[in-house]
Amino acid sequence: MRMFDFLFLNKRWLLAGGLISLSSSYGQTFFISIFAGEIMAEFGLSDGQWGGYYSAGTTASAIVMLWGGILSDRFRAGTLAAIVLVGLAIACLFMANLPGAWALPLAIFALRFTGQGMLSHIAVVAIARWFQAARGKALAISTLGFSVGEAFLPMLFVFLLAFAEWRSLWLIAALASVLMIPVLLILLQRERTPQSIAEQDSSAGMNGIHWTRHQALSHWLFWMILPTMSAPGIFSTALFFQQVHLSTGKGWEHAHFVALFPLFTVTTIASMFAYGWAIDRFGCAKLIAWFQVPMALAYVVFGLGDTIAAAMLGFVLMGLMQGGGATLFGAFWPEFYGTRNLGAVKSLATSLMVLGSALGPGLTGALIDLGYPFADQMVFFAVYILAACTLTHLAMRRAAPLLPNAAA
Repeated sequence: MRMFDFLFLNKRWLLAGGLISLSSSYGQTFFISIFAGEIMAEFGLSDGQWGGYYSAGTTASAIVMLWGGILSDRFRAGTLAAIVLVGLAIACLFMANLPGAWALPLAIFALRFTGQGMLSHIAVVAIARWFQAARGKALAISTLGFSVGEAFLPMLFVFLLAFAEWRSLWLIAALASVLMIPVLLILLQRERTPQSIAEQDSSAGMNGIHWTRHQALSHWLFWMILPTMSAPGIFSTALFFQQVHLSTGKGWEHAHFVALFPLFTVTTIASMFAYGWAIDRFGCAKLIAWFQVPMALAYVVFGLGDTIAAAMLGFVLMGLMQGGGATLFGAFWPEFYGTRNLGAVKSLATSLMVLGSALGPGLTGALIDLGYPFADQMVFFAVYILAACTLTHLAMRRAAPLLPNAAA
């Protein structure tokens, strides 16, 4: 099917997935970290203390996601997204009225669970379940919402910080979350339920079965790909979380650093569409092992480079990874584990991703307080990423023959 025809016939579902992805931005690290300088200054926090509060709240959200993610198997995506958006708006209001540093973990928990956790999960699970033959293409299109948020919201809110107090900007985020609810309910009026899709249009995973969460946890594949699953959450989150510290240490204006985000977004979008086409043509098994190599190279470039041109190259490399991850992970779970219990199985991955995003800020912040600047840490993290890629390659060589279409 031609791209225009595909977009026209599926515009309702694709736009809904994109808007849910976009709305998750207010709970993502790239947005919250915009206010890191103001938060640390107001409450007298060091990098390690701020990272510790952030990690505590994010870890709690990762734990709750193990339960929350199952809800996507039981409720319509539009209904569930609307409820979560109400929670996200309340979280933004709480952030705008923080009574003290002690409340930061609570605010971070609420933002991360509703935004990064649930909305991201709902968007990917819904698209993966609605589309089968064109799953890669659909994920590439719908996850543009993440990229649009990364590109424009940091620039917009950094600009607004010059004219408004940081707390008031969280009121704007709350209002934007509420306004998205009626739009999604209109788009998804004719949505099919997950149960009906699971019964009629489900596709099986390895060994021709629909894996349960317990079966996935008991199988070797899950644990072999765990380092690759967690790497973007740890290291991509750490980069955006420490953006103020990194910019200051390199002698870059923070506004100039943030101005490079659209370059990251353009590269991410191009990478998403390339991977979306490749997934539909070749499947995940041949692609998922090595898509993080550019992130390892990006960390080397950010760590060793001292010019804004180096930062540009670093963001291009990060975009290549981000586009691959946005589409590959969304397609991996239904391809290898089936669609009937997709919400329950993928909630494990979402929880681990959130947990990784808790580890990154906490670990890097603690090392900074110990006298190791973030730039000095990055080369060592690149080695971990490459090791994770190698382990995933070995896992795919064993797992790919178990897929139902392996013989074909």
